[in-house]
Amino acid sequence: MRHASASNETMESSSLTMTDLFKICTQCERLSKKDVGVRIPRPVGNGPSRFIPEKEILQVSKLDERIQSIFEDAFAVLGRLDNISLVMGFHPQYLESFLKTQHYLLQMDGPLSLHCRHYIGIMAAARHQCTYLVNLHVNDFLQVGGDPKWLNGLEEAPQKLQAIGELNKILAHRPWLLTKEHIERLLKAEEHSWSLAELIHVVVLLTLYHSLASFTFGCGINPDIHTDGGHTFRPPSLSGYCVCDIANGNGALEEMFGNQQVSELSGEVEVLMEKMKQLQECHDEEEASQEEMATRFEREKTESMLVVTSEDEECIPSRDVSRHFEDPSYGYKDFYRRGEHVPTLRVQDYSWEDHGFSLVNRLYPDFGQLLDEKFQIAYNLTYNTMATHQGVDTSMLRRAIWNYIHCMFGIRYDDYDYGEINQLLDRSFKVYIKTMVRTPEKITKRMYDSFWRQFQHSEKVHINLLLMEAHMQAELLYALRAITRYMT
Repeated sequence: MRHASASNETMESSSLTMTDLFKICTQCERLSKKDVGVRIPRPVGNGPSRFIPEKEILQVSKLDERIQSIFEDAFAVLGRLDNISLVMGFHPQYLESFLKTQHYLLQMDGPLSLHCRHYIGIMAAARHQCTYLVNLHVNDFLQVGGDPKWLNGLEEAPQKLQAIGELNKILAHRPWLLTKEHIERLLKAEEHSWSLAELIHVVVLLTLYHSLASFTFGCGINPDIHTDGGHTFRPPSLSGYCVCDIANGNGALEEMFGNQQVSELSGEVEVLMEKMKQLQECHDEEEASQEEMATRFEREKTESMLVVTSEDEECIPSRDVSRHFEDPSYGYKDFYRRGEHVPTLRVQDYSWEDHGFSLVNRLYPDFGQLLDEKFQIAYNLTYNTMATHQGVDTSMLRRAIWNYIHCMFGIRYDDYDYGEINQLLDRSFKVYIKTMVRTPEKITKRMYDSFWRQFQHSEKVHINLLLMEAHMQAELLYALRAITRYMT
């Protein structure tokens, strides 16, 4: 489904407000009630997420003026307000940085043409079977003049784009296997070669959309109304979600959901807080030796290979998705089952702060700064709360989550005691993290509900932001290290 003409007009004006949106939606409602031959599409899903009650997302939008302003600006620029942004609205500071990065990456001047950027987004999202992002970028690809033939399959795209298929699959599933030889083949492919600046743009796009696919599945994002599978022409029902609800606070499902019942889970948060306190006291009393910390890292890395999900059946990608990438059988699962060793990348030898940041900034000016800001906001974001508890220092917990994800990719921080991870992250949470990072298409609502059951949905979205950014940075480190090795 193509954007309505009203959406195109809004892209030329920055003065559109939520009141204007309300008027537009009201007019649509009136038309739908008259027998004038106008078919009004309605969203298929109940709100932006299958996992989070619609009323909670709309409540945040209604009460927070900063969020309303961010939403209005995004709608004015893009002509739409996607469900990912609505869910990220729980955390306006992060959302603002995310949208700024997206705008720079997809719309501002850069090494790659606009249609190539969206096509690479399609390739990356398809690698994790994320039809939500694929459909979103198919629409954008066509809107900026992309050749529809490319959408028939990767084999219909130019050879230059086909050549990054291997880079796409390695980064998505086994980034530690990426070498300078892979980079050399892309940079020295004669008439199909990439420049270094183009390749940096490609790598950032691939890593972003691999990780964003994880966030999409992890938050149960429903299809946007303007994409395939996101709308229906059936008469309205209780699922009548509309963008104007953000302005007027009407949640169609509000009466269908009661307050989240967590009293029967009493003690879960308190136990976690007590563990944090005990670990801090141990830090103050003694510190493990470097040899012991190295041993604990290897133990945790090995254990992370063995944590299997309860949804361990095969997920065979549909032709609609798999046509956009090569070698559908290539993935993480068959790798760890062969018992192969994941090598260790020590952060002191190659880190984002000391190495990756400057490389990106040099080859893609100013973008390194935007990425760094996004990483920092996700890592440091805190409201000093845990469920109903106020004034809590969550830094230890956030660091454990970030470092556990990097540990799964073989990335080690010499100054971190990996024994803390087993103390702070229980098995159900580890299963969720592993599934979301490695095989996000297998995430289910049951898995989302099963971890940290006393925590609010906004806190779980916060966790997913941490997972997404740690995931992206891990892939990016291996890609940038390979490029650095090629250059030196």
